[in-house]
Amino acid sequence: MQGRLSPLIDGKIQSFPWPYWRDEFALAQQLGFSLMEWTLDQERLYENPLMTEAGRREIRVLQERHGVDISSLTGDCFMQAPFYKAEGENRKVLEKDFLNIASACSMAGIRMIVVPLVDKGRLDSSEQEHVLVGFLTANADFFKSSRLSVIFESDFPPERLARFIDRLDPVLFGINYDVGNSAAHGFRPEEEIQAYGHRIANVHVKDRKRGGTTIPLGEGSADFESVFYGLSRIDYQGNFILQTARASDDDHAAVLCRYRDQTKAWIARSSRHES
Repeated sequence: MQGRLSPLIDGKIQSFPWPYWRDEFALAQQLGFSLMEWTLDQERLYENPLMTEAGRREIRVLQERHGVDISSLTGDCFMQAPFYKAEGENRKVLEKDFLNIASACSMAGIRMIVVPLVDKGRLDSSEQEHVLVGFLTANADFFKSSRLSVIFESDFPPERLARFIDRLDPVLFGINYDVGNSAAHGFRPEEEIQAYGHRIANVHVKDRKRGGTTIPLGEGSADFESVFYGLSRIDYQGNFILQTARASDDDHAAVLCRYRDQTKAWIARSSRHES
């Protein structure tokens, strides 16, 4: 996840790393990371390099120079200012922002947009869900022509999330499975994967205690063995994005490498177990 190789910004575990975003490409290459998920905040939205023509050119140059692919975007901006909770002109402005972000992603070669339906972005009513589904359905042709998928991170229980995603075209819309968030809610991986595994398009790897916040991998309630075994059984072929805890000693690169190696070991064990 973009920013995980940089110092914290204002003490936040995740935000766009304004002073360091260019540096992360070279550091990722140095450490052997070839994949990055872009982050986008509502604050200074249109200043983000993704949202400017010059910025996108620079991003493409950095990607090619350092061999780092950006295939997905985490839209924290959608959680910070959800259009489906707004009214009147404010909703129209935020809907336009959504489409502008989608267009920028398409031009930058980003193919997946993660919409977090959690925290401030949580769907609190059937009316909010109706607004969200209606907007996405109305713009389905735009997403298709832009070669984009919109995928959702949600705190719904498995069957509830399955019913939600079944309302949307499986070619264009899917699920971002967040291991830590599911653990914090006490969901069982086997039930989640059985309910909507066929719609999982991206995976966020992190750990949380039941009802708690993000902590180092292996110290929380996440059942990683069951998660990776379940994903291997459905032949999941998507990305694994490290949205992990930050280093307590500020050596963020070292801890991210450790988390990567641990995750790769879990994946390898699950594959051997499956075979």
